[in-house]
Amino acid sequence: MPHRSMPATDQAGYSVRTAAERLGIPTATLRSWNRRYGIGPQPERPGRHRLYTEADIGVLTRMLELIRAGATPAGAAATARGPALAFGDRQALLSAAFGLDTPMVCELVDKHVRTYGVVDTWDRLCRPAFADIVARQLGGEGCVDVEHLLSWCIIAALHRTIPPTRTHDPARTILACTSGESHALPLEVTRAALAERGSGARMLGPDVPTTALHDTLTRVAAPAAVMLWSQREATALTPAVLACIDVGAQVYLGGPGWDHAILPDAAIRIGSLAEAVERLGRTPV
Repeated sequence: MPHRSMPATDQAGYSVRTAAERLGIPTATLRSWNRRYGIGPQPERPGRHRLYTEADIGVLTRMLELIRAGATPAGAAATARGPALAFGDRQALLSAAFGLDTPMVCELVDKHVRTYGVVDTWDRLCRPAFADIVARQLGGEGCVDVEHLLSWCIIAALHRTIPPTRTHDPARTILACTSGESHALPLEVTRAALAERGSGARMLGPDVPTTALHDTLTRVAAPAAVMLWSQREATALTPAVLACIDVGAQVYLGGPGWDHAILPDAAIRIGSLAEAVERLGRTPV
């Protein structure tokens, strides 16, 4: 009987030629990935012929999707093999970030969020990763670009994984950086964490003038809750806080910029993402 490459049962698997045909790639590429990345038949598998299983095909299909989206073969293989990124495994995230592998960083953040949620991803993965980057900066290494890339990737992943929530009633939570403040990432994370539990929020983003903040509060139904973020002492603007209080809004303040500011008694300091979600999540929507 002449030799032909025939589909085998799921238990037996597929020859390298059949697997390559299914995936639409050369057999040489498939063999190379098997050697380099360990995806496919392993030496310890029983049987005379080393065959690809359906699980192998699924991993390779995902790997191809990641490569076509811009990931490197090595990075795509690491992600596609799964399971999801280990809880708080910032070394994998930092390796991708310092390699400027934007698709891989997004993919790793996306996986961690889907598996462990926004709050734990921020507290156990992203914040420690930023701390490591800052420590390397203080040690003289030029890696501000890595910090910016990681910030952008986190925002991109959160927008894709947890888009803005549409609620039955208009959301009354406002998220805004004070005038001159450009660090909007913590508010992006807060928005996603609220959306994850079904609470909506209006995001105004970075560098919001106090007059613009006042205009927004006149457009929404009272009572509104406002979270103002200040990263630096120079942007801890008390007039922004007072503008919110004057129109009856409950004001929450996040960020180290407020540490030494003289604040009205009505303003509430927020010390963590979990606290922000707990307090803002109770706001009527």
